[in-house]
Amino acid sequence: MNLPAAFEIKMKSLLGEEEYEEYLACFEESRHYGLRVNNGKISTSDFRDISPFSLTPVPWVPNGFYYDGEHLSPAKHPYYAAGLYYLQEPSAMTPASRLPVFPGERILDVCAAPGGKATELAARLGREGLLVANDISSSRAKGLLKNLELAGAGNILVTSEEPGRLSGYFPEYFDKILIDAPCSGEGMFRKEPRMARAWEEHGPEYFSRLQRSIVLQAASMLRPGGMMLYSTCTFSPEENEQIIAYLLKERPDFTVEEITPYGGFRPGRPEWAQPALPELARTVRIFPHCMKGEGHFLALLSRKGEKPEEKHFLSGQKKNPVPEELALFLKDVSWKPDSSRLRIYGERVYYMPEGLPDLRGVRFLRSGLLLGELKKKRFEPSQAFAMFLRKEEYARILDFSAGDARVGRYLKGETLEVDDMVSGEKKGWQLVCVDGYPLGWGKLSGGTLKNKYLPGWRNQPA
Repeated sequence: MNLPAAFEIKMKSLLGEEEYEEYLACFEESRHYGLRVNNGKISTSDFRDISPFSLTPVPWVPNGFYYDGEHLSPAKHPYYAAGLYYLQEPSAMTPASRLPVFPGERILDVCAAPGGKATELAARLGREGLLVANDISSSRAKGLLKNLELAGAGNILVTSEEPGRLSGYFPEYFDKILIDAPCSGEGMFRKEPRMARAWEEHGPEYFSRLQRSIVLQAASMLRPGGMMLYSTCTFSPEENEQIIAYLLKERPDFTVEEITPYGGFRPGRPEWAQPALPELARTVRIFPHCMKGEGHFLALLSRKGEKPEEKHFLSGQKKNPVPEELALFLKDVSWKPDSSRLRIYGERVYYMPEGLPDLRGVRFLRSGLLLGELKKKRFEPSQAFAMFLRKEEYARILDFSAGDARVGRYLKGETLEVDDMVSGEKKGWQLVCVDGYPLGWGKLSGGTLKNKYLPGWRNQPA
């Protein structure tokens, strides 16, 4: 591979001649493909029991696995459509795995698209608390929203804003913040050779200016006592140790914390910052010649102080009448929404997270869980609602095995004959599942299932 000459000179200086040769040798190896189990839907052990793929554990990520990407296509399997896993480069699984997140917390993912880290954070929140997933690009934010809905996340706010604008709405609001910062991508040169060409146009100097701005804006949104994880997929000290040194200088109430170790992790290099700060040795560098993953940098920080008293926002406190059409549908649902968190905008019904501030002026794609739409004297449940529910939470299920050819036809949007699977009343909404995990909705009429799988999600006919 042809690496930029300026990059080669810099890496030789950082690593030394001998280790630089070890780094170059890794370009002769195949890239590593990763699959991360969505523990919001299935435990890691249960997934291993049903996995149709040969998997090898990623040793530093409890729910991460390697798979043979040269011969397998997990994105084409129905379990992917059920949101049971996310395809993610193994090193990229690390940041979310090292940010301690607990149910009920308020979490911000600042640069969240396409959603690999956000979906893991959502899984660990469960159905409690709030995940704000942001990406400045509205087109990328659309893909982010789809991935969060596919993963079954409901307590979400998906925004498309500059972090500086968000900071005006969420001052000292979040318990945890993850910043996977835009960067020069040096750690991805093996996986994506085009990144090496882009580096010559926008290198570390360009990105370090963005990162300094983002990290300070994010810091203003972290509550006292909270934690923030900063990560990049680059080797550049200007984008890594020097950004953390800058934050510590500007925000002396922040400190660097130890990161849960792994044998292949290398410590950050204090001498690569200006000034050299001993605590930068607590940061982590991932080099592709040291472990089976691409290049990454991580720094876990905490903000000094005690968690302040909760602010009580006016939204979400008034009991709202549940529309008759929705109430009728919910008779078949064992999960019951708190009516004070229901919001109706036009025909659409949303279930909102608790404790949101006034969002007027914020550019967002989704606030809360879209339950569905109120039509003329009926309620039509959404694709997001199907992915949010568990099999046992809906009364009428059509549960196909993964090997049933009708699963593939359902995912293409076709009408199905299901007379062999139903008895008794043969009409109404059905939650379509594969091996017990929801895929979407269908409407039964006799022995025929009218397909209600979201058109934008459907597989294209071969």
